[in-house]
Amino acid sequence: MIINYGEDACPPDLDADICIIGAGVAGLSVARSFIGTTVTVCIVAGGGMEAEERYQALYGGSSIGCPPFDPAASRMRAFGGTCNLWGRGCIPLGNALDQRDWIPHSGWPVTYAELEPDYWKARAFCGLESHDFAKGSFVTPPELAPLDFDERKLVNRIFAASPVHFGSAYRSEFEQASNVKVLLHANLTELMATPGGSAVEEARIGTLDGKRGCVRARHFVLAAGGIENARLLLLSDSVVPQGLGNDRDVVGRYFMDHPSGKLGAIVTDTPEALTRPYDRNLAKNPVPSHPEICLSEEAQQEHRILNARLRPFAVEGSVPKGIRALRGLKAARRAKSRDWELSLKEQLCVRHNGEPQYVREAIPPTESTARLAMDLALGVGDIARAAGRKLAGKPTVKTDRVDVVGYFEQAPNPASRVTLGNDTDALGLRRVCVDWRLDALDMHTYRTAARLFGDELARVCNGRFELEPWLRADDNPVPQVFGTSHHMGTTRMSDDPASGVVDRDCKVHGVDNLHVAGSSVFPAGGWAFPTFTIVALGLRLAGHLRARLEQSPLELAEAPVRQAVA
Repeated sequence: MIINYGEDACPPDLDADICIIGAGVAGLSVARSFIGTTVTVCIVAGGGMEAEERYQALYGGSSIGCPPFDPAASRMRAFGGTCNLWGRGCIPLGNALDQRDWIPHSGWPVTYAELEPDYWKARAFCGLESHDFAKGSFVTPPELAPLDFDERKLVNRIFAASPVHFGSAYRSEFEQASNVKVLLHANLTELMATPGGSAVEEARIGTLDGKRGCVRARHFVLAAGGIENARLLLLSDSVVPQGLGNDRDVVGRYFMDHPSGKLGAIVTDTPEALTRPYDRNLAKNPVPSHPEICLSEEAQQEHRILNARLRPFAVEGSVPKGIRALRGLKAARRAKSRDWELSLKEQLCVRHNGEPQYVREAIPPTESTARLAMDLALGVGDIARAAGRKLAGKPTVKTDRVDVVGYFEQAPNPASRVTLGNDTDALGLRRVCVDWRLDALDMHTYRTAARLFGDELARVCNGRFELEPWLRADDNPVPQVFGTSHHMGTTRMSDDPASGVVDRDCKVHGVDNLHVAGSSVFPAGGWAFPTFTIVALGLRLAGHLRARLEQSPLELAEAPVRQAVA
């Protein structure tokens, strides 16, 4: 069932077998595995069914790194989490799982073979049953054949676009589940540990309206996101001053994103030959697959660089008045029927993490519909010519050039980290401070990959590659990249407690009943969209929890106040 924790009918203190902090895809994938079983689950959801401004404000924080990083950008505090805004891309990890001798701190303690059964389960969770996959790629051919590259340099990897928006798709299941309780507007304030910190006794929770209480459980799962998981461990310091799981000062370190930036432009007489195979808007299949242009593993090893992918963006020349008016009217019509999720996406994307102009200009400015209608009437000829170009397989507006934009793996770096700042939020909790750092390997990758991508793309379309100035400089300028909201690494997985926060089963080292779900456990991220692996790890964690509960079917310790979840 789903209830508002702030309501008087909901008791302040509850008991469960499993308490999950967070109602995003990581938490939901764990919790859904127990629907209809005898295991009782309580999900502490730090927002409502929709995002609300005052709960969103709890994500605010500061940045002291370079490039600057806004910790409030693109994180959604509502049932379904940030995946209410996701781009739907799914792909299994490839060589990011492997130890690569030229990348310090690389490699996962689990192999692809160990994760593969969980990826198959994740395929069903994400609604991708019609697609098969292998390590590092789906194998379903895309509708438009991608370009052929020199495979010693570049390769095409395939990702699948999930049709599932998890919060809405699985809402009714959680509403009807008798053994699972979702507490909306319940925010974790601290995980209270036993003396010595070897286990968690209860999760202390509260609302912005002053209600306070706790959830007592046999197992606890932090599933609050790549930044928030680390923050909540650091805030849980009443018993362990440095924070739970932080005996070796690893919590919050190795913070990673997928940095992205413009690498240059391709000037060619046939730009559509380069852009059309990679245009995601042309797919007709409701569950499509799309190719991505990626560095080959051979090139990565030869040049000792990180992994990366690239997208070619057609940059239009002068847009005729009639086409501009037609687009404006379509945008105005969409705005009138826009649901809360799309409206919220625009609000969240007002805050940027250093995006360059080509991203900020993706949404056209609004004009009055009367003016647009007049321009449309005067521009009928423009529309007719555009229709002819479309029938010929060309873009409706002539392309001036093709911008090439890279999306990169980030080097695992212990100096790149999430800590607690001095300011506090509305719950009285210290806000997060992000020190996002890129190192010499990152910069070496940008410069080397730019040439590999640009020269090979220019070759296949008989064009010319023009490198961006920031990649030509010799004085190590600030990289012109921005974050893509794939927050990873802050509670990384390792068999060794000295270099990781959780073990291979996602249990926190030294805390017997505390586990972490989500991309914060990624030791390395590759270039891959993280959601598919987040789901696979969530389902894997659910299996471990089920086994733990079956091995120790003990009742919860007696407490003065008890309230069954069901």
